[in-house]
Amino acid sequence: MHTLLIADLHLDTTTPDITQGFLRYLEHTASGAEALLILGDLFDAWIGDDLLDLQDDPKAELARQVIEALEKLTHQDTKLYFMHGNRDFLLGERFIQACNGTLLAEPAELELEGTPLVVLHGDSLCTRDEAYMQFRQQARDPAWQAQILALPIEQRLELAKSLRLQSGEANANKADAIMDVTPAEVERCMSEHGVVTMIHGHTHRPYVHDLTMEGVPAKRYVLGDWDNEHGWDIVLDDAIAHPEPRLRQFPLHSPPDPAG
Repeated sequence: MHTLLIADLHLDTTTPDITQGFLRYLEHTASGAEALLILGDLFDAWIGDDLLDLQDDPKAELARQVIEALEKLTHQDTKLYFMHGNRDFLLGERFIQACNGTLLAEPAELELEGTPLVVLHGDSLCTRDEAYMQFRQQARDPAWQAQILALPIEQRLELAKSLRLQSGEANANKADAIMDVTPAEVERCMSEHGVVTMIHGHTHRPYVHDLTMEGVPAKRYVLGDWDNEHGWDIVLDDAIAHPEPRLRQFPLHSPPDPAG
């Protein structure tokens, strides 16, 4: 069997090519997998599960289309796991249960296809971005989330648009190193969980980083963000002795074979 991990699709009504590529990936690549882990930012913004109640709304239609495809995948015996990202931290139990999925705490210490590892969205590793870390602490506070979810849905849609604009403007003025992970935080997290393999997204900087943890070789795998032409995933295949995660980029119109 094999397990797949993806992140940072940022699905939106303005990016139909990514949506169609994702649906194609679910049908062709994820079908038959042991599990699919979505490590945050499945949607470019999520303003609450009551979005699903809207009729004749493009964002709601997109969400229902995604739910239908993910639910179909789970009915083929593929386990489905979600993790909150920095864009879809309001993704709730209604959406997740509709997909037959499970929400993972972050970070999550797992064993996938015989490989012990820690997985997370990745934004918690960017500790040098102090302004963002302050926002993250606020955004993950249940009391703050409840206050936001109590707003009229139209107001939340405008708030999400405003936050995206503010984020883009702020990031344009930040040094690249500030928006990347803090090496010491990576080491602390891996040491705390006693693993030598980490997988995350968020930074949009796909790469396999070789590390050394207390004299032991270690690896940090960074998933890429999907665009109008390409997607990214990581596959672990237990058919291979001592399997290591494999980071793959693929064209959206031709996703990879299940464990190819």
